[in-house]
Amino acid sequence: MRGKVALIVHQKLSTPGRIGRELRRMGYTTDVRRVCLGDPLPEFDGEHVGAVIFGGPMNVHDEEEFPFLRLEKRWIAGALYSGLPFLGVCLGGQMLADVLGAPVELHPGGLHEIGYHPIRGTSAGKPLFDSELAVYQWHSYGFGLPAGAVRLATSEAFENQAFRYGDRAYAIQFHPEVTAKTVDRWTDGGAAKLGWRGAQSKAEQLRLTPRHQPRIRAWLRGFLPHWLDAPTL
Repeated sequence: MRGKVALIVHQKLSTPGRIGRELRRMGYTTDVRRVCLGDPLPEFDGEHVGAVIFGGPMNVHDEEEFPFLRLEKRWIAGALYSGLPFLGVCLGGQMLADVLGAPVELHPGGLHEIGYHPIRGTSAGKPLFDSELAVYQWHSYGFGLPAGAVRLATSEAFENQAFRYGDRAYAIQFHPEVTAKTVDRWTDGGAAKLGWRGAQSKAEQLRLTPRHQPRIRAWLRGFLPHWLDAPTL
């Protein structure tokens, strides 16, 4: 085996989805942690070769209601200091931005991104985003770009869709872990949000899933080894 990757999710029934599946396909062991239910965060003792913090229904500022967010933010600071490869997905990316002093805010025009929305790479992000890519989104808040970070991808509604901080820490606003089954489940559980400005209907999301999921899977298969094996762009 190639090593162990910690996967931190935020609900009892949440799973790492395609990210966990692809890591196992690559030969990594996956270690799912639910800090929200009392699981400890990984130690920085060399046991893990990377860590992913996923999304959740809470937002980055909800520390009073969800005190585990404070624990995870302090842990992210430790991960940065230790040099552990870190990936923040949606809420996880927003926490990385928050730890680094960047704002995490609602869209000033009241927009949301729910469903498949296109992103495009910046000049610095071309090695990872070489063409426009429709990715799966489910968020209202967006993260700012931290000082010293490199913007990798952007969209029309949210300027920051992906950034790199240092050599080994990445934040992405979108959800490459999502599968067709996830789309079906999220659109049922979050049906009340599908009328928000910028949200696609369940029918539209299901229609677009077979069109866009193969390219998302291909992107993820290129990104994960880059993140874990290559120190820089």
